[in-house]
Amino acid sequence: MPGVSPAWTSAAKFFSQPDRTVDFCKRLVYILRVMLTLSNSLSFVRAPLAFLFLSENPMWRLLAVFLAMVTDSIDGYLARRSRSASRFGAVLDPTMDKFFVYFVLWAFLTEGRMGWWEIGAMLSRDFFLCVYGFWMLVSGQWSKVVFRAIRWGKATTALQFVVLIGILLGFSFPWFSYLGFVMMGWLGLLELFQTSRRASPI
Repeated sequence: MPGVSPAWTSAAKFFSQPDRTVDFCKRLVYILRVMLTLSNSLSFVRAPLAFLFLSENPMWRLLAVFLAMVTDSIDGYLARRSRSASRFGAVLDPTMDKFFVYFVLWAFLTEGRMGWWEIGAMLSRDFFLCVYGFWMLVSGQWSKVVFRAIRWGKATTALQFVVLIGILLGFSFPWFSYLGFVMMGWLGLLELFQTSRRASPI
């Protein structure tokens, strides 16, 4: 047809078949049910909360960190309680944590409240996580990777929130306190390798 794009023609042809339309709608409803659970919605909230740091109002910023901590504390519990835990949620939760923390650290860096090495130390867990992922990939063990929260990962996130609140309240942390993040990142790496060994059929 002149003036009609091939993509539009293909889509119209697809949806003109009732069976395919019904199947598509069922899949869409299933995806939305998985994505828009209460626990996942709480995880999603941490993204807009991060943008409150575009404001220099300290009360708004403290509120953002507090709500991020609360949602991070209860989203996993609600997923287990409602039996709505999913692989998508297991990936979404830490992704939103990282987005929030990275955004806040970027704000602190641009304001001169933190230096590069302090931020690097706070994010060292993610470096060790990349090392683990790379090793599992090159060693052919990627199938053993399980997307779930680990003890030292959650501890690191909790400490990150504590440090962010402290900085907002004007506390100055000594340089050696940031080494705790490096240590917990290393312990998290060991925990991941122990988990992968337990999952091995050997």
